Amino acid sequence: MKSDHRLDAIDRRIVARLQADATLSHADLAEEVGASAASCWRRIKALEAAGVFVGTVRLVNPTSIGRGVNVLCNIRMHNHALSARQEFESFVDGRPEIVECFSMSGDWDYLLRVVVADVAGYNQFLMQTLLGHPSVAGGSSHFALSMTKYTTALPV
Repeated sequence: MKSDHRLDAIDRRIVARLQADATLSHADLAEEVGASAASCWRRIKALEAAGVFVGTVRLVNPTSIGRGVNVLCNIRMHNHALSARQEFESFVDGRPEIVECFSMSGDWDYLLRVVVADVAGYNQFLMQTLLGHPSVAGGSSHFALSMTKYTTALPV
């Protein structure tokens, strides 16, 4: 994978623009970054091959689909063996309401971001699914009152 310091100025402009709007045509992108459309296409393909670009998605407003409750949930594990962690991470991967998962240092083992329709839906998920997992010793839930910043764009 290309490291950040090896991206030239045009690569950085391409990355920044496509993080903001992945629907730009190569011609429009080329005009905005100061390169030809063919050069932009080649650079995008090279950035994909280098692992800089890893996917193209459309972002969804969670409230518009009835998933307006964000819960940050700390998880403590019973067992820290590799097999237990792999089993838990596989479980997490298969749960659509868990949209982010971080393995953590400190007092908690994992931090999950769970997106659900309402508090009752989270309670059901927590009590019947998450805390029922054999690797989970306990959890602590924090409900987001509002989202003051959300971005998927990384500084380049």
